[in-house]
Amino acid sequence: MKVLILNGSPRKGNTCVAVNALQKGMDAAGGFEVMEIKANDMSVSGCIACMACECNGDCVFEDDTNDVIDAVEAADAIVFATPVYWWGVTAQLKAVIDKFYCRFEKLDDMPKKVGVIVIGEAEQDDPQYKIIPKQFECICDCLGWDMLFAKTYTAGEAGVLAQDKDAVAEMEGLYDAFL
Repeated sequence: MKVLILNGSPRKGNTCVAVNALQKGMDAAGGFEVMEIKANDMSVSGCIACMACECNGDCVFEDDTNDVIDAVEAADAIVFATPVYWWGVTAQLKAVIDKFYCRFEKLDDMPKKVGVIVIGEAEQDDPQYKIIPKQFECICDCLGWDMLFAKTYTAGEAGVLAQDKDAVAEMEGLYDAFL
């Protein structure tokens, strides 16, 4: 199974701990071909709704958009991992998601399995842990994708999540949702 991890974190903190734990579990289980794209390392311009993609099927910007969307198309499963920035996903990850529009017709015909990992500083009763998974639920509903899990974790300072052995063990086992 080809799994694409879209990592929205611009730094090496708790989201990276989560992604590494997930990858460790997938490696141990076997049968997964994992590709991670760090949104912060990509040059993805904001969508300007020029609609040129409706004519040619690609984004007209000469940036990393089309390469990222190629990876989305090739994946059987996608994991979106993001820290919380102002009750939402990072701007870097949002720019990537917005560019799904350039191949909406193709992506809409491609079944995908989806997982979401959200890490924030607030306690679990905070609205951010409902808003972000709901946004991904709406995206999946629109594209006909199957959202298999949305896991939220509380971890403030970088590295705190690595100390939560139960959370790390849970993340290592998330691969099971894709089987």
